[in-house]
Amino acid sequence: MRERTYHDPLHGGIRLNSEDKAELMVMELIETPPFQRLRRIRQLGPAFLTFHGAESSRFTHSLGVFHLTRRALERLVKFDPNLNQYRGILYGAALLHDIGHSPLSHTGEELFGLCHEKWSAQIIREHPSIKRILENYSENTSNDIADIIELNKSPHYAIKSLISSQLDCDRLDYLMRDSYSTGTNYGQIDLERILSALTLAPDGDLAIHPKGLMAVEHYLVTRNLMYRSVYNHRINEVCTWLLDQLIKNVRKFSPKQVWADNCMHKWLWEPDEINLEIFLDNDDLRTGYHLLRWKEDGPENISILCKRFLNRNLLKAINIENLENELQLEALSIARRISEKIGQDPNISCGLRHQKFDGYKPYRSGLRLWDGNQLSALEKSSQLVNTLIASEAAAWLIHPKEIHEELKTELKFLAESTCSQN
Repeated sequence: MRERTYHDPLHGGIRLNSEDKAELMVMELIETPPFQRLRRIRQLGPAFLTFHGAESSRFTHSLGVFHLTRRALERLVKFDPNLNQYRGILYGAALLHDIGHSPLSHTGEELFGLCHEKWSAQIIREHPSIKRILENYSENTSNDIADIIELNKSPHYAIKSLISSQLDCDRLDYLMRDSYSTGTNYGQIDLERILSALTLAPDGDLAIHPKGLMAVEHYLVTRNLMYRSVYNHRINEVCTWLLDQLIKNVRKFSPKQVWADNCMHKWLWEPDEINLEIFLDNDDLRTGYHLLRWKEDGPENISILCKRFLNRNLLKAINIENLENELQLEALSIARRISEKIGQDPNISCGLRHQKFDGYKPYRSGLRLWDGNQLSALEKSSQLVNTLIASEAAAWLIHPKEIHEELKTELKFLAESTCSQN
């Protein structure tokens, strides 16, 4: 018997046994180069510049999602033993759901215009080592897993919901893990109560026993607070804007004017030519090395942006969501004028970044309570959940810190003059 234990800071020992066919498959998948690459992809992208402990990787998170999914399945097979036949598909989808992340995770998706679900599915379907392991487990397993991740299509409702829903194992792990790594307390959820309350509705989909109502309410409040305090943090938005301007400015130059290796050349100037090998060759290490090179010998604007990011000499941001769109553009114009006055290039130091957080989604995509007799929508049983349905938005006016006080004064005058006119 061969066992392996991964010591996780959240979940303790994650143990795998090679005598179990599905767990042997997981052990083999972990050792593949595409999965090992996830060690070099930060879970929270540039958030380490906001929260210095945010250094955990997609590798760590993916193992955690597998662990929680296995525990959830152990609970659900008590209600439907037939779920056991999907164990390999479920384990594979849980482990590999993030295997297609680009450098800097979700920030990288925005910078390069990629979709990690599509790349995850392509890697699962086409990468030789991944596909071989999955097909050795059972024929067509690679396509079944790819369909769950890319198309949200599954042979069983509950399998799909454990991977992607408003109470999936992905969210359960990242809320806890991101709270732990950032040092915030908002992500502390009652995991044991939630897992013990999982059940199956009459249609076979995931549901919650009413005994878990308060734990699920707490989880949804936690998610709301984590987005407001961590994921959509003002400094995170500034960092993402800086990186976005950096990539856009690099692409304005020809490959002869800005150094890049063959892999990054494809990512920057020939994105349609990115194949599986080129995609997997890029990670946080390669991208970070290019930032260092461009800081030293890139064109002036590129060098300035790299220095700002690498040295954490960040810009400031003011939320002007209270202003109408036309006034937001006027506010940006004011910031650009003041920046130019002090000798700062407004093209790389001033911008508007809009942000939206979608709240809880009720009705067909929402969670349901099932006590064995009555099935009801979660929001029908919880006034608290109803308060979490509304979305929230922000409009960040990004600008140099040197003009912050003067800009605040002019924005105050702009808001007051608008009110007086109305």
